[in-house]
Amino acid sequence: MSEPPLLVAHEGPVCTLTLNRPAAMNAFTAELHGLLGPALDAAAANPSVRVVVITGAGRGFCAGQDLADPAMRGEGVDVGAVVERFYKPLALRIRSMPVPVLAAVNGVAAGAGANLALCCDIVVAARSASFIQAFSKIGLVPDCGGTWLLPRLVGRARALGLAMTGDKLPAEAAERMGLIWQCVDDAAFAATVQALAARLAQMPSRALAETRRLVDSSAPADLAEALSWEAQAQGELGRAHDFAEGVAAFFAKRPAQFKDR
Repeated sequence: MSEPPLLVAHEGPVCTLTLNRPAAMNAFTAELHGLLGPALDAAAANPSVRVVVITGAGRGFCAGQDLADPAMRGEGVDVGAVVERFYKPLALRIRSMPVPVLAAVNGVAAGAGANLALCCDIVVAARSASFIQAFSKIGLVPDCGGTWLLPRLVGRARALGLAMTGDKLPAEAAERMGLIWQCVDDAAFAATVQALAARLAQMPSRALAETRRLVDSSAPADLAEALSWEAQAQGELGRAHDFAEGVAAFFAKRPAQFKDR
């Protein structure tokens, strides 16, 4: 039997959730979402869990939405509905966890995978990792909270640069611009994550979660509102030519010919 697309491991007060589709760079499917949400709920409800670590199996953290997943295939797919069904609840669940959530970015984090990491409280990345806001390459906007997270983390200029170009951002540059907390050498990555998770687990979880809430609520727009705007935009863009062309070009491994205005 093949392994499940999500692995859940408990080591003392640390719950580690490993996205486990390494052959697909841990890209999201409906099945993976169906396991990740309940796993986060279970960790939130478990009084013995004091920190959650999210990471990826193999050489990638998460490549974002799997465009080959049935949820994204077929004539007239509603991308906005996919965001509302999967990514909005995921982002809100992470930002409402009663314990700290640590993203251990072991490799490429692209699209919704990048913003999944940025939703977490602290992001530690291996030096070989990278972050890519890949949405513009298929005619969409950043989702999973990306439009809310990016300007708050790095400012408008860098947020727009990252989102519009879709360029790969090395982990070292991400740390330098304040997108993530820490970039560490690959050889020290596992030990660094383990030590930080253990440290957070010894700290006052309620105070840390309240710190997150106050920091997030200090901004004028809330995350839920931004996520709804993202879903609306994706719904409209997902019905347009450029999304269909971007997906077709992706599978055909050819340059896309975008036409929408």
